[in-house]
Amino acid sequence: MNNFLDICISANSSIEDTMRVIGDGNVKIALIVDKDNQLLGTISDGDIRRGLLQGKSLNEPINDIYHVEPIHAMTGTSTETLLELCSKNIIGQIPIIDQEARVVGLFVLDEVSRQGQYENQVVLMVGGLGTRLRPLTENTPKPMLKVGGKPILQTIVEGFVKSGFSNITMCLGYKSDVIQNFFQDGSMFGASIKYIVEEKRMGTAGALTLLQEKIDEPFFVMNGDLLTNVNYEYMLDFHIANKSKATMCVREYDIQVPYGVVKTNQEKIISIEEKPVHSFFVNAGIYLLDSGCIDMIPNNKFYDMPLLFEDLILNNYQTVSFPLKEYWIDIGRMADFNKANSEYCKVF
Repeated sequence: MNNFLDICISANSSIEDTMRVIGDGNVKIALIVDKDNQLLGTISDGDIRRGLLQGKSLNEPINDIYHVEPIHAMTGTSTETLLELCSKNIIGQIPIIDQEARVVGLFVLDEVSRQGQYENQVVLMVGGLGTRLRPLTENTPKPMLKVGGKPILQTIVEGFVKSGFSNITMCLGYKSDVIQNFFQDGSMFGASIKYIVEEKRMGTAGALTLLQEKIDEPFFVMNGDLLTNVNYEYMLDFHIANKSKATMCVREYDIQVPYGVVKTNQEKIISIEEKPVHSFFVNAGIYLLDSGCIDMIPNNKFYDMPLLFEDLILNNYQTVSFPLKEYWIDIGRMADFNKANSEYCKVF
């Protein structure tokens, strides 16, 4: 990698700035260096997500969430040895340093063995009725409503294709012909699209039992009424690194109590907090599932994705949350639809 200096940052860099450097660098990590460019550590998008789940804010420094003992190699190390290091440690990047521990390069596995495309399937749930958006949805399925001059579903498809995920299945219901006539086989959008039509509503997980082809790799499931610029490659990396059975994108949601909250101990007032804000992580409607999850879904039954996660948790499977700080909006109401249209050009 010739522009490795572009991903070198200090340990005092903010989480927000580090996310930007990782995104712009397109090699999935940043290198932490001192004033003499000596390697102090590395940080990945996954490290940042874990920090956010621990309550870190975007303006906090990364000094306590990066790896302080990263795998590295000396200048002159052969490509064969670097490939072996990547395989042994299940990593895709290795900083190259000189005798003084100064960073002089970065070996990136993808640049050696890049295929450009992922085999992982994408399943889009696009069969909803969109009743809260009537009259707009009287003749048009909600995912085909135009935001930014194009259907919501087109933006979703283009986002996955851009990230290298082009094998797409759409689970259809309401006005399925409108969607099929628009996308056809997907080739005009750089994708291969197949369709499943639900004869009855089966929920965001139940429809997965209708998949025709066997799935061997982790696969995405996403609601078809969302707009986001989340990096799907980073989500897949996070899922694999955490050995997750099922990964759910979550979004921080704040609720402000409109009154002063009084804390008491029996009749004694302990404290008064004026209009406190409580933060929660909510389901963002984007998932990554291992293929075995399908076997846990009952046939011919309405079964939503939260139920699947509850069953996985009860059976002690590893379920992981992937926090979103990128743009995300669920277009379920008219206010959301109008907001998405006003923001679209700034984001996409």
